Amino acid sequence: MQFTVFRFDPEVDREPRYSTYQVPVGEGTTLLEALLWIVDNVDGSLSFRYACREAICGACAMFVNGKHRLACKTQIKDLRADEVVVHPLPHLPIIKDLVVDMSGFWEKYRAIRPYLIAEGLGERELYQSHADRQAIDEMLNCILCACCYSSCPMVWTNPKYLGPAALLKAYRFAGDTRDKGGLERLKLVAGEDGVWRCHTVFNCAEACPKDINITWSIQALKRKLARAAVGLRP
Repeated sequence: MQFTVFRFDPEVDREPRYSTYQVPVGEGTTLLEALLWIVDNVDGSLSFRYACREAICGACAMFVNGKHRLACKTQIKDLRADEVVVHPLPHLPIIKDLVVDMSGFWEKYRAIRPYLIAEGLGERELYQSHADRQAIDEMLNCILCACCYSSCPMVWTNPKYLGPAALLKAYRFAGDTRDKGGLERLKLVAGEDGVWRCHTVFNCAEACPKDINITWSIQALKRKLARAAVGLRP
């Protein structure tokens, strides 16, 4: 099967290019396996990230046949195509080939204080009911692959915007009954570069390989901020 892969090495190339490979594909072959076959048998210079091979680390996020996907999760047969075209995540700086610079993404993630703010944390068990845990189950499934971040028009046009992944994680903690961040945490996402910059395009929800409705969490943060603004409990 033909694979057309985006290539760019800033130390060698002046412009991006494409390399084409013929890869043997069988039942159950994933995109990650195909890329590893290329490296092992044809071109060892091809660069991409991967780690877990189980769709839980997010490292192998790519743009494949016009859609954000995880390479380890993508079955070639499911693409139902005669050619597989592989790009790095769009709208992120390219380090080499399919490897993108995630530093801006992680900077915004750190900005929302992605950890529990709670009294006695680590000293005793903090009780959480099954129902309370279920309320944030979907947000906990986020693997920080940056597919949503790459797909967001506001990220493309406003480099200061926190982005959907950071806002999803902000709600994950704001919605956690054990968290005591309260208004302090909500203030982190309340500015013009936070939740109010979201235009509810739903690109993030469509791009998410874990099928998380990220837009819902962003709107839930807006509701919490609106309630706090009129003196109600968020």
